[in-house]
Amino acid sequence: MSTKRTVLVTGATGQQGGAVARALLARGHGVKALTRKPDSEAARQLKSAGANLVTGDLGDALSVRKAASGVDAMFLMGNSYEAGTEEEIRQGINAADAAKAAGVGHLIYSSVADADKKTGIPHFDSKYLIEKHVAGLGIPTTISAPVAFMENIVAPWSIPALRQGTYAFAVPPKRALQLVALADIGAFVAALVERREQVFGKRFDIAGDELTGDAQAKILSQAIGRPISYQEIPIAAARQQSEDAALMFEWFDRVGYDADIAALRRDFSEVRWHSFADWARAFDWSVLERTSSAA
Repeated sequence: MSTKRTVLVTGATGQQGGAVARALLARGHGVKALTRKPDSEAARQLKSAGANLVTGDLGDALSVRKAASGVDAMFLMGNSYEAGTEEEIRQGINAADAAKAAGVGHLIYSSVADADKKTGIPHFDSKYLIEKHVAGLGIPTTISAPVAFMENIVAPWSIPALRQGTYAFAVPPKRALQLVALADIGAFVAALVERREQVFGKRFDIAGDELTGDAQAKILSQAIGRPISYQEIPIAAARQQSEDAALMFEWFDRVGYDADIAALRRDFSEVRWHSFADWARAFDWSVLERTSSAA
C-alpha cells in the first residue's frame, strides 16, 4: 500500500464522484467529500463509510479553496447537464484556480474521452476548455477522461423501456461503443492518486469494454434472465430532447471513442476493469421489479 493521502472529492454525492470517494476509502485514503447537501442520503452513506463531509459548491470558489486547504490531492469534476456548459466552464476554472490557491499538490480533473480531438460536441468542448486551463496552472495535474458509463443502461430514463424488454439507444445496433464501469473510474482515480509523480502532466482516456448495441442486449438478456432486444432511437427523436446529445450520438456513429483498452489493462493492472458482462452479472436487476411494482 502506498502512502495514505487525503483527497478532496467534488461531486462526491453523485455517480462518478461517489465511485471515486468509495474507491479511495477502500484503499485506506482520507476523503473530504464536497457536497451542497450534507443531509442527503448519499452524503450520510459517505459519512458512515468514513468520509469527512465538507459543505461547499463549485459555484462558490471560496468554499472550494477552504475545503481544499491541507489536502494532498483533489478530484475535480463538473456537470454540464445540471449546470449548462457555460456555467460548467466557469465553475471548473474557478475551482481549479481555488485548488492552486490552496496549495493542492495534485489536481485530477475528470474530462471525457476524446474531448481533446475537436469533436464539436458542446459538453465535450466545455470540458476541454477546462482541461486547457488546468494544464496552464503550473501545478501537478492529471486528466482522467472516461468514455460512456455502463451505468447509463440503468439510468432513470432507460429503466421503463428496459422493464418492457427493450434497450433503447440512439446508435445503430451494429456500431461498437466503448463503455466503462463507474467502479473502474473510481479505482483508476485512486491509482492516479497513489502513483502521483508518475502521472503528473498526463492525460488518460479510459474504457473497460467495447461492444455493439446488439451484443449489449444479448448480455443483458443473460444477466436479467429474460429477453432484451436492442432498439435504435432515431437521431431526430434524440435531437428533440437535446441538440448536444444528438451531436454526441452522431459522433458515436461517425467516429466513436478510441481508448486503448489493452494498454489500460496492462499498465493499470490494479484496476479490475470490468467487461460489460462482468458489470451486468454483478448488477442487482431487482431494480426492474421494484420500478415495475411502483409504477
